[in-house]
Amino acid sequence: MQDGLPRQAVFAPDGSLLSVSSERQELLCSLIGLLIKASLVGVVAVSLVRLATAYQERMDRQGELSAVLELEAGKLAKARERFDQLFVVDGEQRLIREQNQWIAPNRLRVVWNPGS
Repeated sequence: MQDGLPRQAVFAPDGSLLSVSSERQELLCSLIGLLIKASLVGVVAVSLVRLATAYQERMDRQGELSAVLELEAGKLAKARERFDQLFVVDGEQRLIREQNQWIAPNRLRVVWNPGS
């Protein structure tokens, strides 16, 4: 104890005796602990950033899918209404009036068969 610090016996890999003060040893252990904690905080921060990014992407996709679903539900409602209109009284006449490819009254339709 020349400088007032307690000495602790430490052996080197070759078996020789080394002397390290306990304060330096505590400082070294504290630094190692600090590095480990900082590494863990870094891993947690990166994980949280990646998790937040993935969550945002999923929310964007969910919004897109909701919009598409809403459009398709509107189309389905319109198709159901149209289908229901065909099966009411005078539905057949309404369908005939809507179709422009039908032949006009007092006209004769000619169909050509190439094999005849």
